Amino acid sequence: MASSLTCVGVVWAFLSFLCAAAACVGFFMPYWLLGSQLEKSVSFGTFRRCSYPVRDESRQTTVMVEQCGRYASFQAIPSAEWRICTVVTGLGCGLLLLVALTALMGCCVSELISRTVGRVAGGIQFLGG
Repeated sequence: MASSLTCVGVVWAFLSFLCAAAACVGFFMPYWLLGSQLEKSVSFGTFRRCSYPVRDESRQTTVMVEQCGRYASFQAIPSAEWRICTVVTGLGCGLLLLVALTALMGCCVSELISRTVGRVAGGIQFLGG
Protein backbone atom coordinates (compact mmCIF):
# COMPACT_ATOMS: atom_id res chain seq x y z
CA MET A 1 0.00 0.00 0.00
CA ALA A 2 1.55 3.28 -1.09
CA SER A 3 1.13 6.39 0.99
CA SER A 4 1.40 10.08 0.17
CA LEU A 5 2.05 10.93 3.84
CA THR A 6 5.19 11.05 5.94
CA CYS A 7 5.30 9.42 9.38
CA VAL A 8 4.19 12.72 10.90
CA GLY A 9 1.34 12.84 8.38
CA VAL A 10 0.18 9.35 9.31
CA VAL A 11 0.13 10.30 13.01
CA TRP A 12 -1.74 13.50 12.08
CA ALA A 13 -4.28 11.50 10.06
CA PHE A 14 -5.06 9.10 12.91
CA LEU A 15 -5.18 11.84 15.54
CA SER A 16 -7.43 13.88 13.25
CA PHE A 17 -9.80 10.94 12.92
CA LEU A 18 -9.88 10.35 16.69
CA CYS A 19 -10.52 14.04 17.40
CA ALA A 20 -13.24 14.25 14.73
CA ALA A 21 -14.93 11.13 16.13
CA ALA A 22 -14.80 12.55 19.67
CA ALA A 23 -16.25 15.88 18.49
CA CYS A 24 -19.09 14.14 16.65
CA VAL A 25 -19.93 11.91 19.61
CA GLY A 26 -19.95 14.96 21.86
CA PHE A 27 -22.20 16.80 19.41
CA PHE A 28 -24.76 13.99 19.22
CA MET A 29 -24.91 13.26 22.97
CA PRO A 30 -27.48 15.23 24.99
CA TYR A 31 -25.29 15.67 28.07
CA TRP A 32 -23.98 19.21 27.57
CA LEU A 33 -25.93 20.57 30.53
CA LEU A 34 -27.07 18.49 33.50
CA GLY A 35 -29.54 19.53 36.17
CA SER A 36 -32.88 18.75 37.75
CA GLN A 37 -36.41 19.95 37.18
CA LEU A 38 -39.57 18.87 38.99
CA GLU A 39 -37.34 16.58 41.11
CA LYS A 40 -36.15 14.68 38.01
CA SER A 41 -32.68 14.58 36.50
CA VAL A 42 -32.59 16.38 33.15
CA SER A 43 -29.93 16.94 30.48
CA PHE A 44 -29.80 18.52 27.08
CA GLY A 45 -27.46 19.39 24.27
CA THR A 46 -27.87 21.50 21.18
CA PHE A 47 -30.55 19.40 19.53
CA ARG A 48 -31.28 16.52 21.92
CA ARG A 49 -32.75 16.45 25.39
CA CYS A 50 -33.48 13.91 28.13
CA SER A 51 -36.29 14.13 30.69
CA TYR A 52 -38.11 17.23 29.55
CA PRO A 53 -41.35 18.89 30.76
CA VAL A 54 -44.53 18.75 28.67
CA ARG A 55 -47.92 20.27 29.29
CA ASP A 56 -50.63 17.63 29.93
CA GLU A 57 -53.79 19.36 28.68
CA SER A 58 -56.17 16.72 30.06
CA ARG A 59 -54.97 17.24 33.66
CA GLN A 60 -53.87 20.89 33.16
CA THR A 61 -50.45 20.16 34.68
CA THR A 62 -46.85 19.89 33.60
CA VAL A 63 -45.42 16.38 33.58
CA MET A 64 -41.89 15.12 32.92
CA VAL A 65 -41.29 12.85 29.93
CA GLU A 66 -38.47 10.57 31.07
CA GLN A 67 -36.89 9.69 27.73
CA CYS A 68 -34.31 11.11 25.37
CA GLY A 69 -35.18 12.57 22.03
CA ARG A 70 -34.43 15.32 19.58
CA TYR A 71 -36.45 18.46 19.15
CA ALA A 72 -39.42 18.05 16.81
CA SER A 73 -38.18 20.80 14.50
CA PHE A 74 -35.32 23.24 14.20
CA GLN A 75 -37.60 26.01 15.51
CA ALA A 76 -38.36 23.91 18.63
CA ILE A 77 -34.77 24.38 19.85
CA PRO A 78 -35.23 26.69 22.86
CA SER A 79 -33.27 29.78 21.79
CA ALA A 80 -31.61 31.42 18.81
CA GLU A 81 -28.23 30.95 20.47
CA TRP A 82 -28.75 27.17 20.73
CA ARG A 83 -29.86 27.08 17.07
CA ILE A 84 -26.69 28.93 16.03
CA CYS A 85 -24.62 26.59 18.20
CA THR A 86 -26.28 23.57 16.55
CA VAL A 87 -25.49 24.83 13.04
CA VAL A 88 -21.93 25.94 13.82
CA THR A 89 -21.04 22.78 15.76
CA GLY A 90 -22.59 20.56 13.09
CA LEU A 91 -20.63 22.33 10.33
CA GLY A 92 -17.44 22.08 12.39
CA CYS A 93 -17.94 18.35 12.90
CA GLY A 94 -18.59 17.90 9.19
CA LEU A 95 -15.39 19.76 8.28
CA LEU A 96 -13.35 17.79 10.80
CA LEU A 97 -14.68 14.49 9.46
CA LEU A 98 -14.02 15.54 5.86
CA VAL A 99 -10.39 16.37 6.60
CA ALA A 100 -9.88 13.28 8.78
CA LEU A 101 -11.29 10.87 6.20
CA THR A 102 -9.28 12.53 3.42
CA ALA A 103 -6.14 12.20 5.54
CA LEU A 104 -6.88 8.52 6.22
CA MET A 105 -7.32 7.97 2.48
CA GLY A 106 -3.91 9.63 2.04
CA CYS A 107 -2.45 6.79 4.12
CA CYS A 108 -3.57 4.31 1.46
CA VAL A 109 -3.32 6.21 -1.83
CA SER A 110 -0.10 7.64 -3.18
CA GLU A 111 -0.01 11.19 -4.55
CA LEU A 112 -3.32 12.11 -2.88
CA ILE A 113 -2.05 14.66 -0.38
CA SER A 114 0.62 17.19 -1.30
CA ARG A 115 2.24 19.78 0.95
CA THR A 116 -0.28 22.40 -0.22
CA VAL A 117 -3.26 20.11 0.37
CA GLY A 118 -1.91 19.33 3.85
CA ARG A 119 -1.67 23.02 4.68
CA VAL A 120 -5.18 23.71 3.40
CA ALA A 121 -6.47 20.71 5.39
CA GLY A 122 -4.79 22.09 8.52
CA GLY A 123 -6.52 25.43 7.94
CA ILE A 124 -9.86 23.68 7.51
CA GLN A 125 -9.24 21.79 10.74
CA PHE A 126 -8.54 25.08 12.48
CA LEU A 127 -11.87 26.46 11.23
CA GLY A 128 -13.70 23.23 12.08
CA GLY A 129 -12.32 23.26 15.61
